[in-house]
Amino acid sequence: MKKAGVVGIGDMGSGIAKNLINAGFLTSGYDLDESRMEKFVELGGHRANSAMEVGRDCDAVFVMVMNGDQAKDVILGSSGLTGSMPPQSTILLTATIHPHEAVEIGQALEGTGINLIDTPVSGGYPGAQSGTLTLMAAAPAELLNKNADVLDAVSGSLHHVGSEPGMGQTIKACLQSLIGGVYSAAFETCALAAKAGIEGQILWDVVGTSVVGCPATKNSIQKIIDREFIGTGSHINTMYKDLTISMDFARRLGVPMSIASNAMQLFQAGKTKYPDGDCWIVTRVIEDIVGAELHRKET
Repeated sequence: MKKAGVVGIGDMGSGIAKNLINAGFLTSGYDLDESRMEKFVELGGHRANSAMEVGRDCDAVFVMVMNGDQAKDVILGSSGLTGSMPPQSTILLTATIHPHEAVEIGQALEGTGINLIDTPVSGGYPGAQSGTLTLMAAAPAELLNKNADVLDAVSGSLHHVGSEPGMGQTIKACLQSLIGGVYSAAFETCALAAKAGIEGQILWDVVGTSVVGCPATKNSIQKIIDREFIGTGSHINTMYKDLTISMDFARRLGVPMSIASNAMQLFQAGKTKYPDGDCWIVTRVIEDIVGAELHRKET
């Protein structure tokens, strides 16, 4: 039986782990949060006590942590994956980090015999749990083919976006700048509708059949009109972090990003006022200013 691993088994990593287990992989996992570990074991996973222990004898390990420093630690640190993974095994960097950090990790792995697939994901909590994530994979084609079974277990679509580390993170930075702008436009639209006295159901119906009725817009409006601001699997900290990556990347390239910049500031406001909320809670910041809330039906 092929052995796989997951380091970081939160909202996203738990879904990856679940789908690896369901696909028949002997799956090891590690997370600092004990409650996450307990749920992972209930799914049928094998508990590890460190990233190094996850990597022992694994053919492939997914790294789904929050930022670049964490990714470097679990891959390259004293208790990291490189201390135990066998030659020709593969690390799948599914976390969203700065492109230059992925390049640095790739450079550090040179000469170790351990392969790297730089493959951030899109699809959020629902995509992770259902095994339908979009993968933006940067690696040589033969390495993707070698790991096709584990990639297929967690994804609905895979895009080969390049061959070198950092190329996956680059396209993810571009994607998140667009998603942040779409979300923010939805938040403002909902606040405008609330102030104008429009019922949320009417706004959702109209937007859903219009040219802008994409899944991101419809999902945002649904969460807002049903007042689902916590526990939806899309924490505000994650999107804010991703937008800061997009903005830093744009700064390095000298690209003006006015819409993404405004989106980042809205998320900053939401993160400051409602630090435990999900993305959609940004709407409440604007609602607080205008003194109106959007509900599915007026009460």
